[in-house]
Amino acid sequence: MECPNCHKNASRVIDSRPSDENRAIRRRRECENCGFRFTTFERVETTPLLVIKNDGTREPFSRKKILHGVMAAGQKRPITSEQLEQLVDHVENKVRNLGVSEISSKKIGQFVMDELAKIDDVAYIRFASIYREFKDMSSFMKTMEDMMAKREKGN
Repeated sequence: MECPNCHKNASRVIDSRPSDENRAIRRRRECENCGFRFTTFERVETTPLLVIKNDGTREPFSRKKILHGVMAAGQKRPITSEQLEQLVDHVENKVRNLGVSEISSKKIGQFVMDELAKIDDVAYIRFASIYREFKDMSSFMKTMEDMMAKREKGN
């Protein structure tokens, strides 16, 4: 595998372990040329999954897009990159377990919000403010009040 540091094709596996509920293998590698250590993931190739956007267009499902969105929502919050990776894993698993070849971006967004609500309230609100496209302050406040009510019931 090519080293991301020196771009030579000489690396060796130092450690391998299951990841993503045994659906992937996480490998720690070391470049034999420069000694740089990096992580790779090996996953089973799955059937293509298309996301139906709000405007009706379709595009391939992208873990990277979800990760980018939750990273933006969780910016400057006490959320680890491992938690965000796990969140994306859970969302992808939920989507794949539905057994469909197409899914709406709204449904994926709801899965993301469900997972974010378990991790961080502020990140949840940040994500919801974009995902839900609030028309006014009252709809935004309603979402916050609903979330606070759910928290109080859980405590």
